[in-house]
Amino acid sequence: MDVEQLLAFRKIKAISDYQFSPEITDILFEDEKNIEIKRSKNTDKIRYIYLDKELLLSLRPTNGFFSLSILSAQKILEKTSYPRLRAIVENDVSEFIKKGRNVFCKHVLDIDENLRPQDEVIIVNEKGDLLALGRVKLPIYSIKNFKRGIAIDVRKGIKDT
Repeated sequence: MDVEQLLAFRKIKAISDYQFSPEITDILFEDEKNIEIKRSKNTDKIRYIYLDKELLLSLRPTNGFFSLSILSAQKILEKTSYPRLRAIVENDVSEFIKKGRNVFCKHVLDIDENLRPQDEVIIVNEKGDLLALGRVKLPIYSIKNFKRGIAIDVRKGIKDT
């Protein structure tokens, strides 16, 4: 690894530490030698992180934080305990969520208390099966107490790949 790649790698790990936690960073980047960083052709800024040629994370240019991919969500689910970075929804709405529909407050059974609005969240059903990835829209207190409104903006359902 040359100096430029080493600095880029340090930068993405620092962002991940801040956004998720050092524990999640260790999970995502445990196989360092198979990580590939892709840069934007126009700005030369970091845009995508791949693991073995499969998308692991995308760096959002709007706020400088990562968006999770299905691969990164699966890695996190395998190696962390409930409810870390998760929102648990009723089984009844699983098919809608898989198709990329938003999650309403009334369908959320439990959610990680440490999440804040705009944080990335992994949406699972009552059995713990991955359904989708999204971004928290409301404070957790509101999600747990409201019976109306969108709790999570779903970015990617597992069936819309």
